[in-house]
Amino acid sequence: MLVTWKYRPRDSFVEKADPRARWIFSFLVLFALTLFWDIRLLLFFLAIVVAQYILAKVTWEETRRAWIFILVFVVGIVALNTLFTGRGGPAEVLGAGHVLWRAEWRILGLNIHPTITVERVWFAVSQVVRMLSISGLFLIVPYTMNPRHYGVTFRRIGVPDRFAFSMDLAFRFVPTLARDFNTTLDAQKARGYEVEKLEGGIIAQIRKMAPLVVPVTMNAILSGEDITNAMDLRCFGTEPRTWIHELTYKRWDYVLIGVSILVFVASLVVRYGFRIGTFWVPDWALAWGIVS
Repeated sequence: MLVTWKYRPRDSFVEKADPRARWIFSFLVLFALTLFWDIRLLLFFLAIVVAQYILAKVTWEETRRAWIFILVFVVGIVALNTLFTGRGGPAEVLGAGHVLWRAEWRILGLNIHPTITVERVWFAVSQVVRMLSISGLFLIVPYTMNPRHYGVTFRRIGVPDRFAFSMDLAFRFVPTLARDFNTTLDAQKARGYEVEKLEGGIIAQIRKMAPLVVPVTMNAILSGEDITNAMDLRCFGTEPRTWIHELTYKRWDYVLIGVSILVFVASLVVRYGFRIGTFWVPDWALAWGIVS
């Protein structure tokens, strides 16, 4: 049984593209995106990601859990950490600026002075847009790419067989682990194990999860050993291997690669040629704060 990231044929424009062209497009857009901190340019890349989702015909219900995790991580950790500490940003964010809110707290004998400035708020927004664009750029891949093509795609791009096969197994590992967990959970429920009624503290609850964690972990280890033995029996790595699936570029694949190269080169020219794309705060936003 082939385990996938809920992949299903969609007959979409994105799915019809050659997997190699899609990966080249994703990496070049990623490299171009990381050149900028200007939210105006970051919104342009976010628009590309949104357009990709529309063309891929991926629904919110399919990616809801993944997006909830990403949003909690990005907004809860990246944005709030930037707002209160200013860490991870350019000098314009770290230094004093236009203050919106400032407090003095004494916690456990330590004096804490959380400060929120216009610069930090704007950098937090820019960072959220940046992270969402990067996440959306690659999150769509497992939902729209046939898992049979992962290995041959990376091999045909030019990476060694070992790396290509490792990427193939990596994309299959998490959904396989999820399937084993669900199977083990159903088997334990059939024996009277009730996960919903776990009581006690965190340590006690973790200890009571052993009937689920131990079988899944042991099965993952044994499956890894089976794969290793199967590869050794087939003398994997002794010489270049063949792949059952063949990939062929079409006209639109060359167009997609050309557009991605154009976006990357244009980004380099804008960033280093015209010196555009550094951290930017509009004047109307600076008027909200008080110069410290």
